[in-house]
Amino acid sequence: MAVDTAGGVEIRSALVRLRRTTGLPVAFGGLVESGRRQVRISELSGTATAALSALAVSSGNGLGGKAVALTRPCAVSDYSVSRQISHEYDLPVAAEGLRSVVAVPVVVRRRVRGVLYGALRTAQPLGDRTLSAAVEAARDVEQALVLRDEAGALLTVARPRAACGPGGSPGWEQVREAHAALRALAPRIADPVLREELLRACGLLAAGSGPAAPPARLAPREVDVLACVAAGATNAAAAERLGLRPETVKAYLRSAMRKLGARTRGEAVAAARRAGGLP
Repeated sequence: MAVDTAGGVEIRSALVRLRRTTGLPVAFGGLVESGRRQVRISELSGTATAALSALAVSSGNGLGGKAVALTRPCAVSDYSVSRQISHEYDLPVAAEGLRSVVAVPVVVRRRVRGVLYGALRTAQPLGDRTLSAAVEAARDVEQALVLRDEAGALLTVARPRAACGPGGSPGWEQVREAHAALRALAPRIADPVLREELLRACGLLAAGSGPAAPPARLAPREVDVLACVAAGATNAAAAERLGLRPETVKAYLRSAMRKLGARTRGEAVAAARRAGGLP
């Protein structure tokens, strides 16, 4: 079954942060395989062997499987002798020399999407600081997956309509709304590859609006603000969507209007569309 390889980037980054913030020598994790209730361990950080690589952890089994089944963090202070878990995975855990382990599920919209583990090679309780850091790392992955899901859904809606051109589809306003939402999402995505992909997609959506006039040199945030305005947002709504102050939105809008030679918000949007900067 296929695993979300793009999501693996988020898991890998979270594991590095977890080890850095807690001092844990080992961290590993993976995502739920599509169509199955099992996690495939795909990312390893600080391991000395490949014993855990590609291990499939079924819901309910072992520490990670228990975290999946209960949708909450679980920890043991000595894995091999713990009576709190089943022991299907004792051999790979012992081969890596792990004793104290925490497992935290990655939950998006009430569905487990993956598990993060942190571990010591000594048998001792993990402190509250370590457990909190593991939970925070999982929350970071959850937020990143939500952003990916939202971006994918927006692109799915927008691309077919953009291909029809303005006026060629009754859903063209949805393209403009999707364009504004994608531009608002892009700065919040830590993965530079995905962020660049979203911005390229925004360019494709804008390119569907027709022949471009010579472009004005608008700053990225000026385009973001105009995209929100084009989708019908007020300054206050644009500020909330973009994570900016309303005064900052007004400043970007004034600057864009000046560069485009526009006297009103509507004229600025129309000029940006003629320049190919907006759908």
